[in-house]
Amino acid sequence: MKPGTRLKSAVCDTEVMVIRGGDGAIECGGAPMAEDKPAAGGEPAAEFAGGTLMGKRYVDEAGTIELLCVKPGKGSLSVDGAALRTKDAKTLPSSD
Repeated sequence: MKPGTRLKSAVCDTEVMVIRGGDGAIECGGAPMAEDKPAAGGEPAAEFAGGTLMGKRYVDEAGTIELLCVKPGKGSLSVDGAALRTKDAKTLPSSD
């Protein structure tokens, strides 16, 4: 997957944009995401139903994959079954 690609969840309203791509299948709610929204819906799996927040960036533990949530939903993001976490903001230097 290349930066700028928009992915849509198969089980909720979540949409993300790829900021930094890597290897692995991006999932939302336990189901793979695709560029086109599938016709058949569903519900997020219980372990992946934490939801996503608009405007937040999500990264994997290694920091190789970064996604920007452009539309929130009920499902949680993961890569190959490993949950993604929100990226922390960088601290700015003090202006002393």
